[in-house]
Amino acid sequence: MDRHIVILVTTSSKKEAEKIAKALLKEKLAACVNIISGIKSFFHWEGKIDNADELLLLIKTRKKLFKKVERTVKQCHSYTAPEVIALPIVEGSKKYLDWIDNVTVSK
Repeated sequence: MDRHIVILVTTSSKKEAEKIAKALLKEKLAACVNIISGIKSFFHWEGKIDNADELLLLIKTRKKLFKKVERTVKQCHSYTAPEVIALPIVEGSKKYLDWIDNVTVSK
């Protein structure tokens, strides 16, 4: 069960979120990308507490594709240090996890 992950990425705009999602799907690095709007983020940045309105991408993929996903996100992203955090999928329906395997690259 530890071969699948969900990667979290925040962006500042719908346009950027869609650009990242489309790039990942085109390269078959993700099976699905959900874009959730209406996120309000609070964070430490450059010595102060800051906040921003953001969108959250939930990227479903395989663990072995993380580095390629990270590289693609960084190429498409406007942030200096974009959030690219992977969480393991510890349980999931076999059919869904098989689908992730079937639609992402096998290399």
